[in-house]
Amino acid sequence: MGMGMQGHIYLVDDDVAVRASLSRMLEYLGYTVESYPSPHTFLEQSLPIAPAVLLLDMRMPHMNGLALQQELLRLGRATPIVFISGESQTQEVIDAFKGGAIDFLLKPFNIEDLLRALHQAMARDREQLKSVRDAMDVQRGYDSLTPRERQICQMVVNGLMNKEIADHFACSLKTVKVHRARVMEKMGATTLLELAEKMRELSKPNL
Repeated sequence: MGMGMQGHIYLVDDDVAVRASLSRMLEYLGYTVESYPSPHTFLEQSLPIAPAVLLLDMRMPHMNGLALQQELLRLGRATPIVFISGESQTQEVIDAFKGGAIDFLLKPFNIEDLLRALHQAMARDREQLKSVRDAMDVQRGYDSLTPRERQICQMVVNGLMNKEIADHFACSLKTVKVHRARVMEKMGATTLLELAEKMRELSKPNL
């Protein structure tokens, strides 16, 4: 399945006419669109794609938009959500935003508002995707270090000077410099600050 130039949109709405007209319009604007008549079908059939946005109707039989939002949070699926709704109580709107929704549009909404919300949500997902990829790169770099390089990496980040590291391992200053250069290269860091940042990334729990 090809990605649209603008990204991918999951549309979940129980109204056939709404699904048809929104799908047509969004595809025309360069998005790829998959539409689902209910949250259950979405949960059963959709594959995680990124960058993507979930355009989600609030009021549906059996499982409403908020319940789906909560279920996705529980599953760890972080696709940004834009809610659309015919009529809504303030509490629904508040709960939607508490759950991290990007926007909440009341039908009938104008196209500019919808596109602005989708654009913002897509940008958020691109950012999330980039930070996950960056974290994977850092992990790969760290995994490629030898046990000795890992020790030196940690010492450097802890602020030890080359001389202190050389004394610790009873090796020459030159050897430490070689190890240190290799650590920087494998970790993709050009400065000590960058190296420290990346090591801090590693200690964070995975998303």
